[in-house]
Amino acid sequence: MKITVITGSPRKNGNTFAMTDAFIKAVEAKGHEVVRFDAAMMKIGGCRACMTCFKTGKACSFDDDFNIIAPHIIDSDAIVYAMPVYWYSIPAQIKGVIDRVFSLVVGGKDVAGKKMGLICCCEEHDSTVMDGVRIPMERTATLLKWEVVGEVLVPGVFVEGDIDKTDGCKQAVTLANKF
Repeated sequence: MKITVITGSPRKNGNTFAMTDAFIKAVEAKGHEVVRFDAAMMKIGGCRACMTCFKTGKACSFDDDFNIIAPHIIDSDAIVYAMPVYWYSIPAQIKGVIDRVFSLVVGGKDVAGKKMGLICCCEEHDSTVMDGVRIPMERTATLLKWEVVGEVLVPGVFVEGDIDKTDGCKQAVTLANKF
């Protein structure tokens, strides 16, 4: 299986990356091929709703790093998004990627039938804080006809290393076993 992992955290040693690393290690051990993109370290703007998707041969007419990610989304069997919650929602560092998946729809790309996973954490101890990420991602999967195979939702982590006080990395490995 080809799996594309897209992260949205700017903290390379943070909690999201720790869970992502555990997930990737586990799926690679199962023989899956993984390509990872750390959106926070890339140049990706938001969708401009110009409706010229794939008119230039690329997903987006405005050439930035999304055009590197798009072919992998199209060719993958599964997409896993990993991100922290920023201000009760999807962080800007990954929102451009999510919005520009719209280009696949406008461009008529058949992306139905993929599997999707979500890895998410937040500072607050109330797990409903992650609804601002979970619900849009679940609706995105429904729109694209993707199967959500699992979600790792870990509250109560903020500073680097907090994830080690939880079972978040273990949950990420459990998610990997669903692929």
